[in-house]
Formats: sequence, C-alpha cells, structure tokens
Amino acid sequence: MKLTRSFYVVALGLCLAGAAHAAHDHHHGHEAEAPQKLQLNAGKKWATDASLRQAMSAINEAMGKALPVIHRQQFSDAQYQALAGSIEQQIAFAIENCKLDAKADAMLHLIIADLQGGAEVMSGKTGGDRHDGAVRVLRALKAYGQYFQHPGWRVAQG
Repeated sequence: MKLTRSFYVVALGLCLAGAAHAAHDHHHGHEAEAPQKLQLNAGKKWATDASLRQAMSAINEAMGKALPVIHRQQFSDAQYQALAGSIEQQIAFAIENCKLDAKADAMLHLIIADLQGGAEVMSGKTGGDRHDGAVRVLRALKAYGQYFQHPGWRVAQG
C-alpha cells in the first residue's frame, strides 16, 4: 500500500512540478493550457463525480475531527503526520479514479496542489509550521466548495 500511495504522490508531483501541460495531455489527451488560477466554468461551478466527492468528503471529515484539537494547540506531530497521510491517501484515490473533463480536471489540479502542499507541511516533509499546513488544507477545501459542484458541501469547522 505504501508503494501505491508513493506512486500516486510522485505522479501528482510530476503533474504539478512544471509539467501541468504534459500531465493534462497524458491524463485526458487534451492539449489545453493549464490554468494559473481557479475560475468558474462560464460562471458556474465545475462538475464533479462520485469518486471526487467521496475523497473530498473524507478529507473534510478528517479535518473536522482534528480541528478542535488543532485549535487548542494540542495536536501532536504524530497526529499531524497521520492526518497528512490520510489526506494523501484520499488525493491518490481521487487521482486514480478521476473522470472529470479536461477543463474541470485542470481546475482540480490547482486544489490538489494546495491539499498536497498542506499535507506535506503537516507531515514535516517540508519546512514550516504544521498548523500552517492545516490552514492551507482548509483553504483548499473552501476553494473546492466555491468552484466545484458538491451538494451539501460545508467546509469543516473547528
């Protein structure tokens, strides 16, 4: 399982580390430029699929459970690492089961980049305060709700 998760994390890194255009071509066979910032789909939220909604709901739920302890500044490094691992597993699931159209997928990659970046800070893989990683994940979850159709979506509160 660790190898599979590592594979998807590496694959995501390749997609996001300057190869967004190539990843876009590889993943969906389209040649559109990768967007630089989130935007709506002609004024409407982007469509989602069941797998994406499942993964994002799981991330949101995990954050919701952790937030009260994080806010009390009682979340340990080990707890941050476990939360980051859970987020990375859900990201891998979303990537593996992606069935969005090319433009929605390009928008999703921006959300995933923030989720992954936040998880990396929480896990201690990159410098920074672990709390700041949690804040980055919450911002990504908020952006997801603003730009993607997900009935009943409410960002985790602590």
